[in-house]
Amino acid sequence: MGFLEWMGFSKLRDAPEEDRPEEKLPEVTDSVRDSGQIFAFGTASSGEKVDEQSAMQISTVYACVRVLAETVAALPLHLYRYTDDGKGKERAADHPLYRILYRQPNDEMSSFTWRETLMTHLLLWGNAYCQIIRDGRNNVLGLYPLLPENVEVDRDEQGQLYYIYHAYTDEVPGEKNQDIYFRKDEILHIPGLGFNGLVGFSPIAMMKNSLGTTLAVEKYGSSFFKNGAQPSGVLEHPGVLKDPQKIRDNWTSVYGGANNAHKVAVLEEGMQYKSISLPPEDSQFLSTRQFGVEEICRIFRVPPHMVQDLQRATFSNIENQSLNFVVHTLTPWLVRFEQAIIKDLLLTEEQDVLFPKFNVDGLLRGDYQSRMNGYATGISNGFLSPNDIHRLENMDLIPAEEGGDDYYLNGGYVKLRDAGKYAQVKQAAVEQNRPKEQPEEKTPDSENRRSESTPQKPKERKRKR
Repeated sequence: MGFLEWMGFSKLRDAPEEDRPEEKLPEVTDSVRDSGQIFAFGTASSGEKVDEQSAMQISTVYACVRVLAETVAALPLHLYRYTDDGKGKERAADHPLYRILYRQPNDEMSSFTWRETLMTHLLLWGNAYCQIIRDGRNNVLGLYPLLPENVEVDRDEQGQLYYIYHAYTDEVPGEKNQDIYFRKDEILHIPGLGFNGLVGFSPIAMMKNSLGTTLAVEKYGSSFFKNGAQPSGVLEHPGVLKDPQKIRDNWTSVYGGANNAHKVAVLEEGMQYKSISLPPEDSQFLSTRQFGVEEICRIFRVPPHMVQDLQRATFSNIENQSLNFVVHTLTPWLVRFEQAIIKDLLLTEEQDVLFPKFNVDGLLRGDYQSRMNGYATGISNGFLSPNDIHRLENMDLIPAEEGGDDYYLNGGYVKLRDAGKYAQVKQAAVEQNRPKEQPEEKTPDSENRRSESTPQKPKERKRKR
């Protein structure tokens, strides 16, 4: 083995030859491969073809995918290490994985773009895959996203998972449409919702009937305006026409299209026009489109106001909806990312010491007045210092010698069961601190001073009888 091979720089974008399975795929012993195809893209009940590309042409789907992907990508992602005492944590900036997660996972994209791409794959295909590039010491050198529609998951005869990637010429130079095999430790896999815990299902494929209805409604609206914003109908002629197609084409060219709407039609030879379709108001066209927006928001669990649907948004509930978005929508996705990183990128001996963490404190912050009231409560109860608040507000820290790291406590709080003891303790303290009178020592001088200071009664004379 040469030096470059020992360092792991040979065939970085491919699996080693000796670890590849045979070209003939092994016999499938379970439902790993088929589980991802239970919900597949295809034609919906409405007759519309639904896949990831057609779904992204729906404005609400695009808005939901964009707000989720960009929010996850914008959150700070750090690698932390537990302290020696086990009671705290610190950033593991000296670990090679810290720079990859926080700044640049590979030479071609930033951390924001990398996470945005993976989140888009999760929302459209239900799975996110990355090839892991390691060196000879098993340190991660880079992470390259793989297109989920080209990845298959299967087991070999020993029951070990492996991944098959159907590469194209522009992805792997020099290889034309070859299947690349990867071991389990060469792939970062973030699965979405699924039945077996190994492969996730595509939300688009699972909800293709609902999305197909939305596509059909939008196509109907486009056709409605294309035909001059007028309902379709029939042209009746009292006689027999030799070339009806020519009349139909002439009618469409003159009165079809939005630019020709509301033109006055001229009918000859006793022809009559009769409408045979319902107007959009009768078919509840607008209500159906509005229901489609709510249905798609329900699929991705995104509050409608975040996709610019403000019909039911008010100043009193929009903040709570934003907090619910963080707690109930973002948190499950973030946990998927964090635990997948621990499982696939950290070594076994590192998994109890290191952990990744998204920082969502900025999204959970309320308005200015609510934050100030919360900070005042933290200061008076002793669990926040002035510098803790400065860090949350992204302000410069107060020097420690000026009390920036001090914790304060309001001393007016007493336990309910000790409320009666307070008066007794206070009275005992007063009695204890009261000065006591000490007796004076009797000396001749003191007796003389007392006799001089104390007036004496005159002696009574005895009367003579």
